[in-house]
Amino acid sequence: MKTLATLLLSLVLLGAEAQGGWKLTRDQGGIRVFQSDGKGFRNIRVECTLSGTLDAFERTLRNVAAFPDWVYGNKRAELLKSGGPDDYYYYSETALPWPLQNRDAAVHARFERDPKGQWLRLYEKSENGLVPPRDGKVRVAQSAISWIVTPAAGGQLHIVYTFQADPGGSIPAWAANAFADKGPYESFKKLAVLLKSH
Repeated sequence: MKTLATLLLSLVLLGAEAQGGWKLTRDQGGIRVFQSDGKGFRNIRVECTLSGTLDAFERTLRNVAAFPDWVYGNKRAELLKSGGPDDYYYYSETALPWPLQNRDAAVHARFERDPKGQWLRLYEKSENGLVPPRDGKVRVAQSAISWIVTPAAGGQLHIVYTFQADPGGSIPAWAANAFADKGPYESFKKLAVLLKSH
């Protein structure tokens, strides 16, 4: 039986295909960013091959407090609680340019791994009701993220990242779409440096 996270990912991908498929919007430094129209905003997919190990990737993504160092636009992030060895919840705030209000979210993250070390998956989704609304910020109530990571030759990792969210509030679609192109590229460029350092 498929897990809930796998079903969620399938719905995200099927939804994007139904809305016209993926369009390559940036191909730079081995990082390929795709977008797909979705209700006035765009879904995002990133594909790249970076130097690193599955353990280094997992350590980096579990280090929530360090997100501001490499996640584009992230102002602060904090671990809220653990639901088990592969299950945790965190809070994240994204800074947007004035006059737009910052966005924040409580997120449920869960790792899945192949016992033979052939792949690692991370699923993240908004968790409503976990953190009360905070003044001056717009809560992202709907988001779904997936990371599918597989080892490649030469000590590298092939990463497929998929992101879908409704940023809420009055943010114009053009602003969200512009953020969607630069943000993933800058984040993965810094992620590449972090993975090499582990």
